[in-house]
Amino acid sequence: MRYAIIGTGAAGFASIEAIRSLDKSGEIFMLGDDPHGFYSRPGLAYFLTGELADKSLFPKTREDYARLNFTYQKARVTKINRAEKFLLLDGKTPLPYDKLLIATGASALPLTIPGANFQGVVKLDHLEDARGILSFAKRGKTAVVVGGGITALELTEGLLARGVKVHYLLRGDRYWSNVLDEHESRIVEARLQEEGVTLHFHSELTEVIGKGGKVGGVRLLNGKTIKCDILAYAIGIKPRAELAQDAELALDRGILVNEFLQTNDPDIYSAGDVAQVYDPITGRSVLDSLWSPARDQGRVAGLNMAGQRKSYIKSAPFNVTRLAGLTTTIIGAVGHGRDEDIVGIARGDSETWRQLPDAIVAQGGFDINRVRILVGEKILIGAVVMGDQTLSAPLQKIIAQKVDITSVRDKLLARDAKIADVIVDFWSKHAAVA
Repeated sequence: MRYAIIGTGAAGFASIEAIRSLDKSGEIFMLGDDPHGFYSRPGLAYFLTGELADKSLFPKTREDYARLNFTYQKARVTKINRAEKFLLLDGKTPLPYDKLLIATGASALPLTIPGANFQGVVKLDHLEDARGILSFAKRGKTAVVVGGGITALELTEGLLARGVKVHYLLRGDRYWSNVLDEHESRIVEARLQEEGVTLHFHSELTEVIGKGGKVGGVRLLNGKTIKCDILAYAIGIKPRAELAQDAELALDRGILVNEFLQTNDPDIYSAGDVAQVYDPITGRSVLDSLWSPARDQGRVAGLNMAGQRKSYIKSAPFNVTRLAGLTTTIIGAVGHGRDEDIVGIARGDSETWRQLPDAIVAQGGFDINRVRILVGEKILIGAVVMGDQTLSAPLQKIIAQKVDITSVRDKLLARDAKIADVIVDFWSKHAAVA
C-alpha cells in the first residue's frame, strides 16, 4: 500500500502516526512546499515575542521521524490525477498513490488595497513570515496592525515585545465581537492600552502609502493618515483547496468530507484547516482552524486510510490562548454571527464558537479573572475563562461530555451566584460518582 500525504502540518503528521500504528510496512510519502516541514504553528506567537527559540518550534526528533519510516519530499503538488491515481510534483514528476490525504491547510487572506505589496507589509502565516517580521522590527519604529481575532493580537504582542510602537485598527466598536462579549472585549482593550497600544475603532484601511516601494504610512477611510514603517494584517484565512477544485472533488468553502474524513472520491481523504468536516451530531459541515481538531482529524483519516473504519466525532471546540497577556480558554459555543473585522474564519477559531447559543448567560468575576458560561436547558453549551484557569479543565469536561447540570442550573443562574464554587463543587461530586 502506498500512502501520499499532501501537507506538513498537524493533520498530516498525525495521519502518518495513525497509519503506522496499523500498517508497519506500507510506503508513506509526505509532500509539502513549506521549507521547514512539520513545526508548531501556534508556537510562532511565542517565537515573535522572544519566549521561544526557533528550534523549540520543532517538537519531533530525528528518532521520531526514523521510527515512523516515511519519505519527506519538499515538493509542490501541481495536479491530482484521480483516474490514474498519481500526483504530479513540481509540474513534472509523477508519484503514484493508493490512498491520498489532502491536508494543505489554509493561508492568510491577502490585503487587496493599493500599496499592499510594499516592503514592510507583513502577515503571520508561517515561520518565514515570522522571521521577516523580526527583521522589519529591528529597523522599524512604528507599526499598524489590522484585523480581528487571535492572530492580530499575536502580531501586536510580538511587535510590542520588539520595542515597536503599535497602532491597532478595528473596523467595529470592540475587539473580536463575534466570540467575546462586551466586557471581555473591554478587558483585552484596556490591557492593550496599558501596554502602550493605540486603539483606533471604526477604522478601515484604504491605502498603504510610502516611497520607493516601502511602507511609510496608511490612509484610512475617514481620510486620516498614520505614519508607520510596518503594516501587519490578519484579516482571516482561506482553505488551500485549489488542488481539490482542479481534481473536481466536492467543495463548499473547504473540501467536503464525510464522518470518515473521506471526500467524494473514496481513496482521497482530507483533514485540518482545508477540510469542511461533517458533524453527525448537528448534521452540519463546519470549518475549524484549531490545532487540536486538525490533529484529531489527521489521526482519524490515517486510521481510515489504513483500513480501520472510524468516525470522527467533533468534540466541543477548546482553545487556550493568550489575549493581551491574559490566558483565556474558549470552549463550545460562546458567540454569534460574523465578525466585521474578519472576512473569513480566523486562525485559532471555530465556526462553532460563532453560533448563537440557545442559552442563558451566567457570569462571575469582573476584574481580570472572569468566567462566562452559557447555560442550556440541561447542559452547559459554552464557556469563556479569562485569567485564573482553575475552572477551565472541569468546564471542558462538563461541556464535552454533555453532563446533565439540571441539579445546579438554578444555582448557576441565581443573582450574585458564586459560579466558581458551584462548578467546582458540582464537578467534584460528579467525578467522584463517575
